[in-house]
Amino acid sequence: MAELAHLPVNPASSAPDALTVDGLTHRIGGRVVLEQVGLAVPAGRFVTLLGPNGAGKTTLLSLVTRLYNAQQGRITVFGHDVRKESSAALAMMGLVFQQRAIDPDLTARQNLSYHAALHGLPGKVARARIAAELERMNLSKDADRKIRTLSGGESRRIEIARALLHNPKLLLCDEATVGLDVRSRADIISDVRGLVRDRGTAVLWATHLIDEVEPEDFVIILHRGKVRRQGRAAEIAASLGADGLNEAFRRVTEAAA
Repeated sequence: MAELAHLPVNPASSAPDALTVDGLTHRIGGRVVLEQVGLAVPAGRFVTLLGPNGAGKTTLLSLVTRLYNAQQGRITVFGHDVRKESSAALAMMGLVFQQRAIDPDLTARQNLSYHAALHGLPGKVARARIAAELERMNLSKDADRKIRTLSGGESRRIEIARALLHNPKLLLCDEATVGLDVRSRADIISDVRGLVRDRGTAVLWATHLIDEVEPEDFVIILHRGKVRRQGRAAEIAASLGADGLNEAFRRVTEAAA
């Protein structure tokens, strides 16, 4: 495997990365699902975690968010160790799960209000943030519709809005466009990229869909629990003499089969 590349660091800035993972190894039922994983997501950047189904992407995000306890290795969020400073680390994260995680029998507004209450947001602050997110998503008119009456893309955007209510500095998206049509996928990706551009939100975008990656994106290829390549998409392809990321991804995953 080629030496891992890393995003350039601004020497004038001492700000910690949004997310760092170092030496992360995890077993489930005695099977190694992640092995010596190391990666970084700089503050205010969009980073793609690319891997086929079963690569370990969901397990990795589950460890970052403390749904599981990491068995070996260290994870920090803006310098806060997720094991030793869980509250501080988790407060800086928003998560969009792969599986739908909102109540279909509640309205969009009710789902958002419930989540805001879980984060302890005062009522006035919660109402203002909910209104702002619904407006940003162009879903204000749908605020009082039950989730089950919304399209897949609309309900997914409500989940993204929910993840942003407490103003996290790091957004983790686990296959956020799975099962959606092409237009809905494009709209959601554009919206999330806009958060990086307009708010400076750091994003780790986990996907198996190569067409969601742009040539200048920093990409981490995860396969069979190991980081196989890191670098800008175009540079990964060039380093392998491949005609684009699709071919490069195929070569990397086949070589590790």
